[in-house]
Amino acid sequence: MLAILSPAKSLDYTSALPTRKFSEPQFVAESEALISTLRKKTPAQIASLMRISDNLAETNHRRYHEWEPHFDKASSRPAFYAFKGDVYIGLDAPTLDARDLNWAQRHVRILSGLHGLLRPLDRIRPYRLEMGTKLATRKGKDLYDFWGSRVTEALNEAVSEQRQPVLINLASREYTGVLQMHDIDARIINVQFKEYRRGKYQFLSFFAKKARGMMARYMIDKRVDTLKALKAFDYEDYRYNESLSGGDNWVFTRDDTTV
Repeated sequence: MLAILSPAKSLDYTSALPTRKFSEPQFVAESEALISTLRKKTPAQIASLMRISDNLAETNHRRYHEWEPHFDKASSRPAFYAFKGDVYIGLDAPTLDARDLNWAQRHVRILSGLHGLLRPLDRIRPYRLEMGTKLATRKGKDLYDFWGSRVTEALNEAVSEQRQPVLINLASREYTGVLQMHDIDARIINVQFKEYRRGKYQFLSFFAKKARGMMARYMIDKRVDTLKALKAFDYEDYRYNESLSGGDNWVFTRDDTTV
């Protein structure tokens, strides 16, 4: 069983690292090609392309020019600890022990606009490149064209190493858009999280993102390898909602969002 997550825009390269373990990204040459394209853009062009502020554009312009296809301790850190958005608040990677990390390395993957597909311990340098960015390259008009079938093929390799060929989709549509879902050699469970508000269950982005990270953490904590075990997910009072679920589309809900 393999879970996929989206990355985060927010990064953390200052807090202490709780592990010395690391691995190297699989698609370094492809990442370098994307960086080469990004280096040709001015800060103003980056701001327009990514719809970000001038200050963020300047920061990322500098990052692209400082980026190198080498991932040393001083300038990079494992993906689990580099990302700091809502998903990763829910995941709480700093509290994982060595055995947890070993399990996660085999059973969790992170989709990435720059790196394609990352393992939790793959070292990465600071970057911003969302999968939905319309960055034109020789391969096409955007990152979906650039990555083509590479990410799907890499994901299939990871799935082939699982005892159960099941993919737990905890990523956003923007990122799963890079996958050719019909070509994935696994049963795909799409997971949603909803909160009870104003008399009905609703999708609320902050809570849903955090819950995706919590489910990945639950899988790591419990060494989940069956769908029955996954359906028992109950962190922060979420429960599987049978009436809202159907087939391989699973919905987890909770009535109290004050936590």
